[in-house]
Amino acid sequence: MPLVESLIGPIASIIDKIIPDKEARAKAKLELLALEGSHELKAIEARLSAIVAEANSKDPWTSRARPSFLYVMYAIMLFALPMGILGAFSPTAAEAIGSGITAYLRGLPEELYALFGTGYLGYTAARQWGKVKGVD
Repeated sequence: MPLVESLIGPIASIIDKIIPDKEARAKAKLELLALEGSHELKAIEARLSAIVAEANSKDPWTSRARPSFLYVMYAIMLFALPMGILGAFSPTAAEAIGSGITAYLRGLPEELYALFGTGYLGYTAARQWGKVKGVD
């Protein structure tokens, strides 16, 4: 279980930073160690292993799917820059465009936003794990 061992250390250091009380910190670390052998931590390891396997896939469609999705989301966010410039010259046009975009985004299913969040977090976790292991 090398993945589990690589997770315990960083999580313990996060506990050190966010829990100021020594007794509470010790209790949290004990619970973390109790989780180490539990079914719950094994399930987390299985999910992370699947993400890493997808990221390392030789199939270009599989290995590029998650980063491509992020690039699309970045492009959508970067669209705010020209809209800001347009707003300086024609506030009415910028407001109409913004209202149209807002209506469109509110029409998208909630599951799409959940997919984005899951993909983003999974990709960053897999990248970090790869960096820690020296694979990436």
